[in-house]
Order: sequence, then structure tokens, then C-alpha cells
Amino acid sequence: MIRWEHDAGILLGVLMVLWGFCTPAPAAVPRAAEAYRRDLTREARAVWGLQAPVATFAAQVHQESAWRPEAQSRFASGLAQFTPATAAWISGAYRAELGTGDVFNPRWALRALVRYDKHLSDRIAGAASACDHWAFVLSAYNGGPGWVERDRALAASRGADPSRWWGHVERHSARAAWAFAENRGYPRRILLVLQDEYAAWGPGVNCP
Repeated sequence: MIRWEHDAGILLGVLMVLWGFCTPAPAAVPRAAEAYRRDLTREARAVWGLQAPVATFAAQVHQESAWRPEAQSRFASGLAQFTPATAAWISGAYRAELGTGDVFNPRWALRALVRYDKHLSDRIAGAASACDHWAFVLSAYNGGPGWVERDRALAASRGADPSRWWGHVERHSARAAWAFAENRGYPRRILLVLQDEYAAWGPGVNCP
């Protein structure tokens, strides 16, 4: 049995080696995505301004649901894959924008996704770069902001740089193994693989 609090970095190292040898080919933009391009651009700019990272949000929707508004997983539903609890919370926190909420309504899901990302972004401070910052944001979207703070604190306690995601915080966590693998793959796939496929949609996050 893995002593997870000590060996998360080892598992990540294995995952990164496998990633290096088996990096997936860039995924083609699903035909269904084009139907939502205008809506996503409008909602992103309404929340983030004209320089909203639309390509990043598009990659995130791609990762969450492959642009299927009817998508359902064990815990979440819709284009943005909100859990019932998160959908209820964000509808209450941003009632003027989001109303009562309907995870299966594409327009609501897109606005909720960009608003939740903004909520998380505004509360994550001290990242070393824009790419690190967005990795923290996406990790929080996937697994919860409390976990990001715990992971940063754990990384710092082990001598890693809590301002850097890549190669630092991403290697440290006390999450269950399955949750760790899913969470670390989430920002990596969005920022380093899928985002480039949506470059024509608008700005993205610069991740050299």
C-alpha cells in the first residue's frame, strides 16, 4: 500500500514519464463545439473582459464534457460538469447572474463555468506565473479550492515552492491515488494539449 502523504511525488513522476512516452495526439475540436463558440465567447468576455482566455475555457469544456450538454458522470452533469452541490452554491453566490441554475442548459453552464473560474482565480494568490496560476485554478475547479491550499502548504513543508505548480505543488498531495491522478492530469491536458486546438477562438494562457 502506498503511504500517500509521502509518495504522491513518486506517482506523479511515473505519470510524467508515461506522459512523455505516450503523450496523446491533440484532440480534434468536436463538430458540436462550433454551436457554442459565440455563447462561450460572450459569456467569457462578460465576466473576464475582452482579453478573456476563451481558448482555455473552450479546452476546459472539451475536457469536461466533449461539448455534450446532456453529459452525465457519476457525480456531475452538463457541459461544465457541475455537481448538484456546486451548482446550488454558485447559483446562490451569484444569483443576479445565474438565477436558480440548470446544469443541462448550455448557456447557464458556460456562464457558470467562466464565473466559477473567475471566483477561484480571484482567491488564488502568489503564483509564480500565469501558467502556474491557471494550473492552480483548474486544479481547484476539478478537486476543490481547499485541496489546493492544503497541497500548497504540504509542498512548502517539504521544501518545494508553493508558488509553482509545475514540478512543485503538483508533486505533493495527501489525496487518494485515483483523485491525485485525475486532478494532476486535468490542468496538464487542458493547458498543454487541448488549449492549442482552440487558438482560433481567442486568447489562451501562455504555457511555454
